[in-house]
Amino acid sequence: MILGISIAVLACMVDQFSKWLVMNVFTDVTPPLMLTSFFNLVEAWNTGVSFSLFDDGGVWGTILLSAFALSVIVFLLSWLRHEQSPLVQTALGLIIGGALGNVIDRIRFGAVYDFLDFYYNDWHWPAFNAADSFICVGAFLIIVHGLINPKKTH
Repeated sequence: MILGISIAVLACMVDQFSKWLVMNVFTDVTPPLMLTSFFNLVEAWNTGVSFSLFDDGGVWGTILLSAFALSVIVFLLSWLRHEQSPLVQTALGLIIGGALGNVIDRIRFGAVYDFLDFYYNDWHWPAFNAADSFICVGAFLIIVHGLINPKKTH
């Protein structure tokens, strides 16, 4: 459990620091800040969930999404408490840390701060942040673990 909690704390800290850095260091730059031919730093406030789904809920939407995320975190902590696999502990830590980072944004700002913008020509992937990346990587690791180590049924 210590591994997962440590990774969750680290992921949340990296997420919050990266958001602070972009919000405060690049304040004199008018978004988007073009860094490569396929990547920009932008400023996007997401009041919904992934890809801005359910983004018109207002204050109640923020409260409900935060409560839902916190209940998921509690469930994942319970799972982490009993998990033996270091890979799954790592994955759960990434998901918990990412979810917590986004909940902190919702509580502080009423929305999640997204700033990473990858694109090809005129097609842009929806903006996201480090927390979103941690959640996706964690989910991917759990899927990989399940494929590599399927539970045997008799």
